[in-house]
Amino acid sequence: MFLLRRQSHNHHEDDSAQQEEKYRISVRAALGFLSGRSLKYCNDACLRRYLEARNWNVEKSKKMLEESLRWRTTYKPEEIRWHEVAHEGETGKVSKANFHDRLGRPVLIMRPGMQVSTNVSPCTKEKKNVLNLPEGQEQMSWLIDFTGFSLNTNVSVKTARDIINILQNHYPERLALAFLYNPPRIFQAFWKAVRYFLDPKTSQKVKFVYPKNKDSVELMKKFFDIDNLPSEFGGKATLEYDHEEFSRLMAEDDVKTAKFWGFDKKPCQITNGQHGAEVAPEPIPVARPVN
Repeated sequence: MFLLRRQSHNHHEDDSAQQEEKYRISVRAALGFLSGRSLKYCNDACLRRYLEARNWNVEKSKKMLEESLRWRTTYKPEEIRWHEVAHEGETGKVSKANFHDRLGRPVLIMRPGMQVSTNVSPCTKEKKNVLNLPEGQEQMSWLIDFTGFSLNTNVSVKTARDIINILQNHYPERLALAFLYNPPRIFQAFWKAVRYFLDPKTSQKVKFVYPKNKDSVELMKKFFDIDNLPSEFGGKATLEYDHEEFSRLMAEDDVKTAKFWGFDKKPCQITNGQHGAEVAPEPIPVARPVN
């Protein structure tokens, strides 16, 4: 009986994998001919994320991908380098944790109370918030500490909307869960305005956590090892931000990004007084001609 159940389970997994492959093939066919960075971006894992974000609807997934490809052609997020935005990270408002959640996912720590700039470019924000994930890891968890948060340190609703648009529409299914730890009452009005821009699926990933609430405490224990979790989030560890160390990690991230996109193999040129990778223009996706 156990053998039959196991065989049935394996058969179901095979069917699911085959069905997923059919969806990916359909999206590729719908997109038409791709080249350059667009082709490299649309790998199997990418197609799966867009399909999942649109409930496996091929036409909607194709439209979403086309919009992302146009956005990437315009803003070229893969060309942003840490030294260009490092000054915004000096306060430690965004950093990569030295621990993972219980499912092995990377963790980003955000401290909006340390926001000092009132004019943050959404694309710059994207560079800091969406790190290259380790191979085989598709999602990340966010821990958001509201210590020091006030209306003076908060970003505008417009900026928040633009950031949400980038993360939600151009980096689908990258966020596993976002834990908003002990947000003050003044955040509620901001949240009501921002929540309007979240799709239902993303909204469900946002968890409000309060240290005196038993369910909140259990939720944190479910997803994090309390011994590794900083005390700011109800854990036992000490959170220390080392800007030099974080900059080193981000510089390593830049090297990985350059290697992935092939920038490390291109000659350097002087751009605005600085050395930069010489990058060929991104070809515009066109439909393959029909014979």
